[in-house]
Amino acid sequence: MSLWDRFRRGLSRTRDVLTGVVGAALGRRTLDPATVEQLEHALLAADVGPATTDRLIAEARKALDVDHALDLRGALERAAMSLVGARHAVFAPGSEKPWVALLVGVNGVGKTTLAGKLAASLARGGKKTLLVAADTFRAAATEQLDVWAGRAGVEIVRGAGSGADPAAVTHDGLTAARARGADVVLVDTAGRLHTKHNLMAELHKISRVCARVVPGAPHHVLLVLDGTQGLNGLAQARAFTGAVPVTSLAVTKLDGTSRGGVVLAIAGELKLPVSVVGLGEGLDDWQPFDAEAYAKGLFE
Repeated sequence: MSLWDRFRRGLSRTRDVLTGVVGAALGRRTLDPATVEQLEHALLAADVGPATTDRLIAEARKALDVDHALDLRGALERAAMSLVGARHAVFAPGSEKPWVALLVGVNGVGKTTLAGKLAASLARGGKKTLLVAADTFRAAATEQLDVWAGRAGVEIVRGAGSGADPAAVTHDGLTAARARGADVVLVDTAGRLHTKHNLMAELHKISRVCARVVPGAPHHVLLVLDGTQGLNGLAQARAFTGAVPVTSLAVTKLDGTSRGGVVLAIAGELKLPVSVVGLGEGLDDWQPFDAEAYAKGLFE
């Protein structure tokens, strides 16, 4: 399946919300007040958010004024592509060895599953990859990551038992990675509510431990958001960027939500790039983010 087909299939529920409300108006070449009202309703229903909705419509109006052969669908695609493509990030190892990435986020967003999928992809690409089970609070989290490590064919470092200090587990994992000559280390951290300041401080501690063992680490902090939570992801992203320097976002479960417009809201309001999207439950049902495929997947 092509990249475009994956995005089109994955964004079908969000697209149904958008096109179902606006309908035939997407083929028009002008924006009248009635169409603007329909469009606002559709974008807000898809969790694009008020500020980003206004910006998207304004950009689409400009595009229509400049290019008279363009219809509203094409103008919206251009506006969305410009918005999410303004900042670009790729989740891929750099020249550092080991290259260390932290996966962070609230409970239940799919961090552990995504860590396993990313590890499998990196291993297939020839990178000696190691997973660190720094989620020592959630029941069976280590066992879940262990299963993914087996499926991915990579090594895993885990704590002595439940309740182990996650910073200590991270320290041991990075020390082992250096000793074993690993190329990549993915640290799966515990899900934490963004309103719990003590847990957010713990995340900062894990980040400091990474830098102590591997200078310059973590080289990438991947904030994982659940696409089905819509605009709640905005509050989460704001809180996590205050605790650790977030490099990029992964948005999971886009295939199971009608609120996929949140990617536009995050890009428009927080200026954070999306590097990874989850479009299904299988081992390979994730994709590097592509601004053009995403924009077309929303409106075509």
